[in-house]
Amino acid sequence: MRAVVTGAGGFVGTHLVAHLEACGDEVVLVDRSGPHPVDVTDADAVRRVIDEARPDVVYHLAARTHVGESWRAPNDVFRVNVEGTLNVVRACGELGVGRVLVVGSAEEYGRVEPGDLPLGEDAPLRPMTPYGASKVAAGFVALQAHLGAGTPTIRVRPFNHTGPGQSSRFVVPAFAHRITAAERSGTDEIPVGSLEPVRDLTDVRDVVRAYRLLARHGEPGGVYNVCSGRGVAVREVAERLLTMACRPLRLAPDPELLRPVEVPVLVGDPSRIEAATGWRPELDLDVTLSDLLAEARAGR
Repeated sequence: MRAVVTGAGGFVGTHLVAHLEACGDEVVLVDRSGPHPVDVTDADAVRRVIDEARPDVVYHLAARTHVGESWRAPNDVFRVNVEGTLNVVRACGELGVGRVLVVGSAEEYGRVEPGDLPLGEDAPLRPMTPYGASKVAAGFVALQAHLGAGTPTIRVRPFNHTGPGQSSRFVVPAFAHRITAAERSGTDEIPVGSLEPVRDLTDVRDVVRAYRLLARHGEPGGVYNVCSGRGVAVREVAERLLTMACRPLRLAPDPELLRPVEVPVLVGDPSRIEAATGWRPELDLDVTLSDLLAEARAGR
């Protein structure tokens, strides 16, 4: 199978490309840098690279992804996430691409009522962040392309995921880097933001398996959660990492690390993707955390 991956140089894109190639797929990497430097907000460039690649499937990952930073630059987030998606799905529709996987986010669900949990794909979309709102809009762009033009889009809403290669701007690798810094400096405190949110956390290496399975077996026009169905508090993640530290450390709240708005609980229902593909997460959380800590200690 021949695939185009937008955002191929990013955290998830790198893992997806490796997984696709390991499965024997031929992959064309599309990113703002690299062999095919393309900005997804450039419609002509997007169409040109997809036309030249002639893929069976396009995985559209390119996006601004940091939830907290979306408050500071919402215009940029909407331009890349919404306009970029429009350019990709329009080109795919015009060029007859067989499948188009459009990656959204669990942040689309936003404000969650206790009775909504675990969140199925038909739960209300009530985004609380600019990032979440941009992903709702991008998802509807993809849906409209399917309903209005017959473009075989498949939408996915991954819940939180982490793993090797993720930037320390994100909470779990940030914990790992702070622990490593404390081990080296001799300090005893690890600064943290809010520890109360509960998230459905999956290893990125499991997530990219889900993407390929959905590209092959998902229903065009459909939407699928990619999640474990289990919630873990940020506090528990931090405490598990502390047990892996070389010496005793303690958590120290830091107001500077708090976000303007924090969704309290995001836990998904994976039954739809399980029924469609048989996918389930395989990597235990402690394996993921151990790998992140080893990467931080290696200076990566």
